[in-house]
Amino acid sequence: MTPVASAPEIAVAAAAGAVVGSFLNVVAHRVPRSQSIVTPGSRCPDCGAPVRPRDNVPIVSWLVLRGRCRSCGAAISPRYPLVELLTAVLFAAVVLVRGADEDLFLELPLVGALIALAAIDLEHRLLPNRIVYPLAVWGVLATLLVQRGDLIEHLAAGAGAFAFLLLAVLAYPRGMGMGDVKLAGAMGLFLGLSTIPALLAAFLSGSVVGGAIIAREGVEARKKAVPFGVFLAVGGILAVLAGPELIDLYRDNFLE
Repeated sequence: MTPVASAPEIAVAAAAGAVVGSFLNVVAHRVPRSQSIVTPGSRCPDCGAPVRPRDNVPIVSWLVLRGRCRSCGAAISPRYPLVELLTAVLFAAVVLVRGADEDLFLELPLVGALIALAAIDLEHRLLPNRIVYPLAVWGVLATLLVQRGDLIEHLAAGAGAFAFLLLAVLAYPRGMGMGDVKLAGAMGLFLGLSTIPALLAAFLSGSVVGGAIIAREGVEARKKAVPFGVFLAVGGILAVLAGPELIDLYRDNFLE
């Protein structure tokens, strides 16, 4: 895919992504526990000591401190720098392939929210309404701001994705939940027609991982709930990066 952004724009996106990733770590830790994401400031979960500004630099501080709290020496999960790095890489990738234009108001908030939701779903098997509902509202508002002509398509995609996942939940309630249904609907409000490859990628990746778990653990693995929100996040991010191209590829090869 031909780059459509300059090196400085990509670098700024990566730096911004690392900072946003630090905030997403706060969201992923506090929202499932019904805590404020604003106050108090970042603290060590073991000793409660406030994190100093110099120890709160994304990725770098964790490496300098060797993954431990400066005050008490307790281990700090490597999830924190990994989320920061992943967000930096994905923000840079979005700007690289989509360009630094007004569509970023749709693309980057969706990517950031999906990263936070995937982290929460992995740990808690939960997709909090406190994130999904505001995400859906922003999907409509941002579409009105930057893609007004596509609003009907995005609304239809949101409704269609919601209905499709709802039918899937009713058919197989053990594999998914209403959180997945609402997230799919919210994704449709951002992605429009690209919701189709997003859902296909989610179900494909979920089937592959589920099959691997069953192959490793046997029939008993069928009783385990798979955090499908993680696969929805994978599909959504793929759709941001390559959704229109995948739609065009299908249209060119199968509809013409």
